[in-house]
Amino acid sequence: MGALNVKVVSPERVLFEGEAASLVAPAWDGKVGVLPSHAPFLTLLGTGDVNVDLVGGGSARYPVAGGVLKVLADEVIVLTESGRTISPG
Repeated sequence: MGALNVKVVSPERVLFEGEAASLVAPAWDGKVGVLPSHAPFLTLLGTGDVNVDLVGGGSARYPVAGGVLKVLADEVIVLTESGRTISPG
């Protein structure tokens, strides 16, 4: 299975840019999961955590509030109105 090219962007800065094995995000009406080869998709974001499972292991978490998530050709772009980085634990 391939990888996703993920970019998580807040108004202040890019929070994450890199490859991921999968991603789970808070859509406005519930959580959405994205794997490689996902169909094209666009949704509004709610409030919660974007969880990025990294290629090769590990994960990262980005709390977000509002915005848009777009999936197209194994590229995922998360544009959030408010977001920050949580150090992996």
